[in-house]
Amino acid sequence: MKASDLRDKTPDQLDDELIKLKKEQFNLRFQAATGQLENTARVRHVRKEIAKVKTVLKEKQTASA
Repeated sequence: MKASDLRDKTPDQLDDELIKLKKEQFNLRFQAATGQLENTARVRHVRKEIAKVKTVLKEKQTASA
């Protein structure tokens, strides 16, 4: 997802997206620990997506303050 797409979302939608990504990250880490992870690049991708969402959330919080 692009940062411009994230900026169009409300803070509540961004929180929901962050929760979804964190759950996916947990599942990927669990798969990696048990040796079931096939796409190792997905871990890095999800981590970067989480950073994007957090950055946009922070931007929105500072803009409203």
